[in-house]
Amino acid sequence: MSRSVKRNERQEGARTYPRYNWVRAASESALAEAGGAFARAGFPDSTLLLRWAEIAGPAVARLCRPVKWQEGESGATLTLKCEAGATVLMQHQTRELIHRLNAYAGSNRIARLKLVAGKLTETPEPPNHPAPLAEPPPDAPGLPDALDRLARLRMRVKSGRDRRPRPPD
Repeated sequence: MSRSVKRNERQEGARTYPRYNWVRAASESALAEAGGAFARAGFPDSTLLLRWAEIAGPAVARLCRPVKWQEGESGATLTLKCEAGATVLMQHQTRELIHRLNAYAGSNRIARLKLVAGKLTETPEPPNHPAPLAEPPPDAPGLPDALDRLARLRMRVKSGRDRRPRPPD
């Protein structure tokens, strides 16, 4: 039987319009919806906001967050909203932070940081693991009891194997 050569052309009845109601990844629609807000704030790329804790470091990320991006002739100005008491501390760390940001965004992309004092919204911290119990509960068996039960179970299993007939050699 011979095979026919398939054509790479579209068939006449093929659909040329996009299909609706297909399931898409949540990240696609979330970034599309948030893209407008990021663009209004001047951010060319949303990953600076999404990866802020990784770029700036956890200590700086707790104290300030990026709010606005403004392009200029000598480079961009990044506006950071800081806790009221942290603005002075952040002024001393601007050179290091600009270096980190330029390592991420590109050489000499950010020329200046503008610090604005304000209240930050709290990001939820992961819950702490419960502390281990100082004493085991009263109904829990101790280690010697558990070892005795294990030895008895092993003896039962071993004796059960000996009772089975072995296949002839």
